[in-house]
Amino acid sequence: MNLDFQKSDGLITAVIQDYVSGRVLMVGYMNEEAFRRTVESGFATFYSRSRKKLWLKGESSGHRLVVKEIATDCDADALLVKVEALGPGVCHEGYQSCFFRKLDGSEWTISETRTYDPNAVYGGKS
Repeated sequence: MNLDFQKSDGLITAVIQDYVSGRVLMVGYMNEEAFRRTVESGFATFYSRSRKKLWLKGESSGHRLVVKEIATDCDADALLVKVEALGPGVCHEGYQSCFFRKLDGSEWTISETRTYDPNAVYGGKS
């Protein structure tokens, strides 16, 4: 079976989930090269749509994602990547997960505390 990179302009969605807790940590995109590097290295690698280049998660922060398991959906156009997160958080805003906001009525509220200072890690570039 081959993954369908053509359906979405050469990219597939990668849902990143904590291997132990099951919590969704982030969503990223992979092209064929990012997927190949992820499989070969054992560390999650993505394609940045805004920067138009590959990026290894944790290349600036050190908060890498060790791949434990990869699954695909029935259409082979999305991935579920179960990982062990190295570091206090995955989100560039300083949270454990990128999903730290919840809709409360009609307002988005922050639903957890930061696990690290993004300015200390990224030098104010988050």
